[in-house]
Amino acid sequence: MTLIRGRFAPSPSGPLHFGSLTAALGSWLTARQAGGEWLLRIEDIDPPREKPGAADAILRTLEASGLHWDGAVLYQSRRQAAYLEALEKLVDKRLAYPCACSRKEVAQSARRGAEGPIYAGRCRNGIGNPDKPPAVRLRVEDEAIGFEDRVVGWYQQNLAVEIGDFVIRRADGLFAYQLAVVVDDAFQGINQVVRGADLLSSTPRQILLQNRLGLPRPAYVHLPLALDRKGRKLSKSDQARPLDDQAPLPSLLTAWAFLGQHPPEAPPGSTEEFLAWAIKAWDLSRVAASAAPAK
Repeated sequence: MTLIRGRFAPSPSGPLHFGSLTAALGSWLTARQAGGEWLLRIEDIDPPREKPGAADAILRTLEASGLHWDGAVLYQSRRQAAYLEALEKLVDKRLAYPCACSRKEVAQSARRGAEGPIYAGRCRNGIGNPDKPPAVRLRVEDEAIGFEDRVVGWYQQNLAVEIGDFVIRRADGLFAYQLAVVVDDAFQGINQVVRGADLLSSTPRQILLQNRLGLPRPAYVHLPLALDRKGRKLSKSDQARPLDDQAPLPSLLTAWAFLGQHPPEAPPGSTEEFLAWAIKAWDLSRVAASAAPAK
């Protein structure tokens, strides 16, 4: 049988909050119930968004919560050479191209999509502003890319219609999330990705990159997002309070209930006791595709 290998990949933009904990717990339980490994990756490829000390704080909270990982932590900031190699492969095959269009220029010539302006392809056949530092975009085709999600069900996008050619390296030289996550999932041997539903619409782009780079495709599970009373993702809300490392069990029990699971018959006496029981009791089929706002 294939060993299940899952992962949790937070960005160090702040301490771990309840919304992140639900994703971490669901990912950890799905891997552990299958007797698999659970790896940890810090996605620190966007320095302007990072908070000093956030990565270490995330590690401390996971440890305090009993969500221990296998092997060494992978830091994306140390993986630039791997991303550059993948980028050059795509450019050499003419699957990606430089683009010097500004955001204003893109907006002026684009139609609106669900995630913003859909790039009109101005630089597909040659860079429009050769004096500007270019970004690099991946060419997309007029085709549907879909996958079966164990929570959401079948999901697909036509990237040409809904997204357009998308950036895989920014004009400031920073590699985009879509490229880095695909390269690192393959490098770490990840075959099961359990994460929040805010990344559901990114998955077809990642599948396209996997296809273009000849990389394996993991199975995907997208968990419901923890929202505040105004329907906003907690990470963008004033309710995104740091978790209590000194008393992690109440947050774990709240995350367990948020994910639609049956409560323990008796209150667990410790974090370790709860997690040992939860591994056996975890039922992914009970996870709702949407959830009520966090209280």
